[in-house]
Amino acid sequence: MKRIMAAAAAIAVFLLAALPASAHVTISPGEVVQGSYTVFTVRVPSEKEGTETTAVRVVFPEGVSITRFEPKPGWTIAFERNANQAITEVTWTAEPGQELDVTEFTEFRMSGRVLPETDPGSVLVWKAYQTYANGEVVEWIGAPDTDSPTPAPATRIVPGSAEDDGHGGANPAASTTSKDDGSYDPLIVALIIVPWVLSITALTLSLILLLEKRKQQSRN
Repeated sequence: MKRIMAAAAAIAVFLLAALPASAHVTISPGEVVQGSYTVFTVRVPSEKEGTETTAVRVVFPEGVSITRFEPKPGWTIAFERNANQAITEVTWTAEPGQELDVTEFTEFRMSGRVLPETDPGSVLVWKAYQTYANGEVVEWIGAPDTDSPTPAPATRIVPGSAEDDGHGGANPAASTTSKDDGSYDPLIVALIIVPWVLSITALTLSLILLLEKRKQQSRN
């Protein structure tokens, strides 16, 4: 019984320890129609104990033109432009008292267009840089869809007809894709799976203890 309980405790500790590591900067939708106007959402969880997220910088990939940004209360915004005055990156900076703690996350929204000449099947890779109050900068620039501990957010381009009016709203195809693109936030998945596994473990231990108790009673 001691070995069983020790194994169950080890599993629980492992799952809970792995939970913070599953959180990372992501962008949605995961798929966008070629040539479409779309609203992109950058989701940023804070995951460092003892410090807070103070700024998030996102560098835009080639193949997309971002032109508008939703105001974010408590955060200031700054842009970088190229020689043609196109916006190439954005930085959101928290105002005093608005930093993200380890138990918090936030989302930033921006709209733009996937350029018509972007090939279907290609992947837009966004580079993200998350700055903490202690000066640490986490670079989310690893290869997407790999075992990298800091994968870059990515958007896949799919064929289709862009039917948006050109004012920055998501087209119907992109909206449908963003709701069910076959990808899931690892943090949400972990929050669902961990309690389920712990419940199964607790139930198994309860049944074992009950059987042992009945055996003892039958022997007496």
